[in-house]
Amino acid sequence: MKSKYIKYTAVTLLLGLGLSSCSSFLDKPVEDSYNTENYYTSDAACISGVNYLYNSPWYDFQRGFIKVGEVLSGNMYWGNSPYLNFSVNGTDQDLVNMSYSLWAEIGHANTVYESIKGATASEATKNQCLGECLAWKAMAYFFLVRSFGDVPIIHNNSENLAAGDYNTLSKVQKADVYEYIIMTLEKAMELLPKEKSTTGRIDYYCAEGLLAKVYLTRAGVSGSLNSSDLAKAAEYSKDVIENSGRALLTNYSDIFRGSNNNSDESLFAWKWTVGSHWTCQNTLQSDLAPEGFDENGDCWGGWGGPSLDLIEAFGVSPKDDPAKRIDKDSRRKATVMLAGDIYDYFWRDHDLGNNKKGFDYLRFWYDKTYNAAATGECQAPCGGTNVKHLYGDNADHIAETGLTPGRMAYAFSTHILRLADVYLVNAEAHTLLDGGSTTNADALYAFNQVHQRAVPSDVEKSSLTFDEVWKERRLELAGEGDRWYDFVRRSYYDVNSCIKEITAQKRNSLWGCNIVYKRYYESGKTNWSYSEEDGEFQYDEATAAPNVTAASFSLPFPTEDVALNPNLATSAASIHVDVRNTYSY
Repeated sequence: MKSKYIKYTAVTLLLGLGLSSCSSFLDKPVEDSYNTENYYTSDAACISGVNYLYNSPWYDFQRGFIKVGEVLSGNMYWGNSPYLNFSVNGTDQDLVNMSYSLWAEIGHANTVYESIKGATASEATKNQCLGECLAWKAMAYFFLVRSFGDVPIIHNNSENLAAGDYNTLSKVQKADVYEYIIMTLEKAMELLPKEKSTTGRIDYYCAEGLLAKVYLTRAGVSGSLNSSDLAKAAEYSKDVIENSGRALLTNYSDIFRGSNNNSDESLFAWKWTVGSHWTCQNTLQSDLAPEGFDENGDCWGGWGGPSLDLIEAFGVSPKDDPAKRIDKDSRRKATVMLAGDIYDYFWRDHDLGNNKKGFDYLRFWYDKTYNAAATGECQAPCGGTNVKHLYGDNADHIAETGLTPGRMAYAFSTHILRLADVYLVNAEAHTLLDGGSTTNADALYAFNQVHQRAVPSDVEKSSLTFDEVWKERRLELAGEGDRWYDFVRRSYYDVNSCIKEITAQKRNSLWGCNIVYKRYYESGKTNWSYSEEDGEFQYDEATAAPNVTAASFSLPFPTEDVALNPNLATSAASIHVDVRNTYSY
C-alpha cells in the first residue's frame, strides 16, 4: 500500500490518466484530453470510464495469480521458486507487484466511483457503473484479505489524502475486512442490473456469486464454522444457480477459448485487449507455454508446468502408455498436455496429415518438419504442460477473437470467478452445514452438474462428502489461480488438515520424462517402455517437503510497505472496526 500508489490513484482522473489506455474491451472513449468535470457527461462516457477497471490495474497481478494460486498450492511445479518451497519474503518482486496491483485496483475503483456519482448521465447507467466499481473493489479486497490476512481499509482516497494518514493506517482484523467486502457487495447488488450481461460486464448475479463465496470463506474466520455464514453461502449461490439465467457450457474446454470470453460461465473476468497501450493485454501464455509455442518469440514456460500431484489427481500418470491411457475426466486434457495428446484448437494452421490440422504434443518437441522451433527435448519437468490461459499461435488467436496477437499481448479473458465455482460453493456449504456430508438436493444437483459435465460416465451422487467437493474444486479450477485460496479458507478452521495435505503432495520434478517420450516418438509411437532404475520417470524424492506451518497461510507484506508504514509489520496489532457504523456508500 505504498504511498505513491495511493496518491497516484487518488489523482488519476484529475490528470486525465488511466481511462483511455485500456478501455477498448467494450467501448473506446475519446482520445482528447479531459478531466472529471468534462468527461462524465454521457452514458457512453461513464461506461467507457469504468472499462479499464476490468484490465489495466490488474496487469501486474498476473504472475502472482499463478505463483500464489497454483505454485504455492502444489498444483504447479516452478523450479526453485520460493512459492514452491514456502520461502517467499517481502522483497519478492511478484509479491510486490501483486500487492501494488490490488491496491491500485481499489484506488482506481474508489476514484471512478466518486467521479461517476456526479456524472450527468442516466440514472440506470450511473447505477450500473457505480455497481461495477464496487464489485471490482470487493474482488480486490477479497484477494488481499485471503493473501495477506489483516489489511487496512481504504474506503475513500480523498479522505485519506486529506488526513495525510496513508502511512499510518493500521491493519484491520480479517473478520471486519470480510464484513466490509460483504457490505460493498450488498451495495453493488442494489445498483447492478439483474438482466444477464452478454458483453462481459458484471451484473447483479455476478456480484451475488462472489458474495456467496465470500460468506463461505468468512464462515471459518473465527476458528470454527459459523452456520449462519454457511447458510448465506448456500442461499446466495442457489439464487445464482436458479435465477441468473446462466448455464454451464456443455463442453468444458470451450470455457477457455477466446470466442467464449463472455460466456455464461464467466462471472468475473479480466478483459484483455491487444493494442498499443501496455497493461491492457494478457501475458500469461509467455510464462506458461513452452518455447516456440507461438511465432512471437515470447514463450518461456516449458520448464514449469502442472505438478505430478495434480496430474495424478486426475487419475492418470505421465507413465501411462498414451495408447492405453484412460481419460475419464475431460478436464485433464483441458488442463494438462501429456504424451499422445492432440488439440484441434491449437495450431489449427499446422498439418497433421490425413487432411487434419492441429497441435500434436510429441511432434511439437521432436519434429522440425512440423515445428521449425522444435528443441528435440521435452522440457516438461513433471511430464506435462499447461493448457489453460494458452491461445496457441497467431492463426488460433485470429480465429477466436478476430485480432492478431502481439509479443506478450493477447485478448483471451482471464476468468477469476466462474459459474461452476458458485455451484461448488453451494455443495461445500451444505456439506459443512450438515457436519461433513449431505444428501441435500440443492447440493447434489450443483455437484452433479459440474462433475458429470467432466465425467459423464459416473453415476450421479445420492450423497456427498466434503472431501469429494474439496477434490472436485481442485480438478474443476486447476490452473485458474484459486487453489491456494481454498487452502486459506480451510486453514481458518482446520489448519492441520491443510498442512498435512500440502506436505504430502508430490511437488517435485519427475526425472527422465524426455528420454521415454523421445524413444516412444522415434519408434513410431509403438515402443512405450521405461526403467525407473535407469532414471526414467524417477520422482525426485531427495528434495524435502516444504516446511508449512499455521503462519504459512498469510503472505508477508512487501518490505518497502512495512518500512513506510510500520503498522503493517507482522508484529503490529490489528484493530477492530465496526464496519457498518463507520463506512457508508
